[in-house]
Amino acid sequence: MPLLLSDVFEHESLKAAEPVLRTDVPEALSRQLRWVHSSEVLDIAPLLRGGELLLSGGQALATASDERRVDYVRQLVARGITALAIETGPELPAIPESMLDAGQAAGLPIIELCKVAPFVGIMQAINSLLVSESVAQLQFGDETSHAMAAELAHGGGLDQLLAVLASRTGAGARLVSPSGITLGSATAAAQPGPSTATTVDVPVRGVLAARLELEVPDDGDANLARVAGERCVDILGLALLQRMPPGLKELAGIELMRAVSSGTQSWRLQQLGPASGFPASGPVAAVVVRSPAAGQLRTQLDGILHDEVPQSASYADNAELIALAALPHPTAVASRIALIQALQALEVPDGSVMAVGPLAQGIGEAPWSLAEARRTLELLPGSGTGPGVADAEDFAVERLAEGSLDAATREGFVRRQLGAVVEHDEQRRSELMRTLAVWLDMGCNTAQAARELHLERQSMHHRLQRIFELCGGDPRGTGRLAALHLATRLARL
Repeated sequence: MPLLLSDVFEHESLKAAEPVLRTDVPEALSRQLRWVHSSEVLDIAPLLRGGELLLSGGQALATASDERRVDYVRQLVARGITALAIETGPELPAIPESMLDAGQAAGLPIIELCKVAPFVGIMQAINSLLVSESVAQLQFGDETSHAMAAELAHGGGLDQLLAVLASRTGAGARLVSPSGITLGSATAAAQPGPSTATTVDVPVRGVLAARLELEVPDDGDANLARVAGERCVDILGLALLQRMPPGLKELAGIELMRAVSSGTQSWRLQQLGPASGFPASGPVAAVVVRSPAAGQLRTQLDGILHDEVPQSASYADNAELIALAALPHPTAVASRIALIQALQALEVPDGSVMAVGPLAQGIGEAPWSLAEARRTLELLPGSGTGPGVADAEDFAVERLAEGSLDAATREGFVRRQLGAVVEHDEQRRSELMRTLAVWLDMGCNTAQAARELHLERQSMHHRLQRIFELCGGDPRGTGRLAALHLATRLARL
């Protein structure tokens, strides 16, 4: 029998912490559990697989902003965890209402642990039960895979393979292409009623070829069905390969993206580029998407690239999706801008970030464009989870400074140029530094900067006057303008 959240509530190791369910989520205690994990890292979501009970001591949450706490909850929901348990105490007297509201809205069970209990002991006790269950599930999955392999060896098609899977798991099974076309299906002999959907990616030689959709009745074992589906991926991939083997161009594209990602030598790229449809000397730009749903976003990304550029290739690896776009030589700069605008339509879940690298002159420079796109994601302000597409060219100064100047040199330059402004902000909690940065980014257009900052024009003029007093006068028309602008950009690092 699968381990449910209600079983964990009754387990002696967790009962010692006096758990209380703080969100009213329907049938929360009936949720199946795959693992128990503990972490104080707020960016833990990409490292989870789904189905976990996550234990948090609350230290990081105690000092985080409300916005960051809500993002934390949303990222965990997007990852599909079973529940979140937070220990309250002197550092975090109560679970913040913002988190409870976010959990309630998203259907995430949030548990308060009212007393201190050793997380290690809880994990060891409950995970040992789950390990025993997992071994049995893996054995079942392997047996199912062997049965499907025997069916394939006797000439069975996709429908027959899925029928074996459906009969053994009690789940309806459907294999769907990335474009949404049903490739095969089978229904289970289970009684009709509410069900839970689970999806497993089926790659063929590193390319997402299909998705296995399993409809598990509510009285069935979703974890068992998922494990069986995962163990059968190779058999389904082999069946797909027999049905529609990839061409040489597609295989070359896969190898090209692996080579670009690893930063391989230029001569290797010069070989793989033309074989996969990329001119050896034509301009290209890299795209990076980091998302808990990277694999699922690939079809959408490929569709946008197909419409916008003459040639493209993509590759999904864990939580990162990368792509390379060939751009028309005479209009490469304009085409890159148009691609960035088109990528705004990519629907990504919370916690996702996306960047387009600078223009590379030839396939040999593609790894550089990809590396700069990745560096741009690291330079995003705040939590780095904002909407939209980050343009690496907007971060050219930061990329150069981060790669060429050490932290002490950057800090010293900012202090010499803007020390008085920084000190004013620290002492009076003003926003002169941000005001100056926006004003400079807007090309010293005071009216546009005021709109960006949601300020009255008169207030904007007052702020600028104070900034000029602290910086030694109006910098327009002087060499100090470039120095001040550079200092505001370096301060963001």
